[in-house]
Amino acid sequence: MPSTCTAEPAERFARVPDAFQRLWTPYRMAYIKGDSRPASEEQSECPFCRAPRDDDATALVVHRGELAYVVMNLFPYSPGHLLVCPYRHVARYIDLTDAEAGEFTKLTQAAVRTLESVSHPDGFNLGINQGAVAGAGIAAHLHQHIVPRWAGDTNFLPIIAETKALPQLLEDARQALAGNWVG
Repeated sequence: MPSTCTAEPAERFARVPDAFQRLWTPYRMAYIKGDSRPASEEQSECPFCRAPRDDDATALVVHRGELAYVVMNLFPYSPGHLLVCPYRHVARYIDLTDAEAGEFTKLTQAAVRTLESVSHPDGFNLGINQGAVAGAGIAAHLHQHIVPRWAGDTNFLPIIAETKALPQLLEDARQALAGNWVG
């Protein structure tokens, strides 16, 4: 049966309604492409080395310590997803000095307390993905994830569409957390 549609196939299919809602997350393309990642493990210039040189609002820094700092994750799993990073460019937890490890832990505890105070999550995922094979997006610079979680905060989107709906802008979350830091 001949088609009566003269539109190109892509245009024809673009107009066909389906059951899916689209949540466009173009900012994720930078993560997928690996923008800002060091070219190699040996390269010492990375986003976690650059961030402390910028002002807090630009770099999304929430709190600065002497040997480590807390920053918003640019590609968060949930609102308020924080990273604790040593200033020194090291890849492995065991390469931290005792002083760095102590402050790293204290900043993690303070970040959890601050998130509890500001956002009232029901729980947390805390973790370090050490090495690319373990899932570290920037394996050359150690960082710990602090991911606040709420009952029912995940749905079908991450599984089906590899998309996460986030109800809060990064800068809004940074301002709330930085302004209410519990140290």
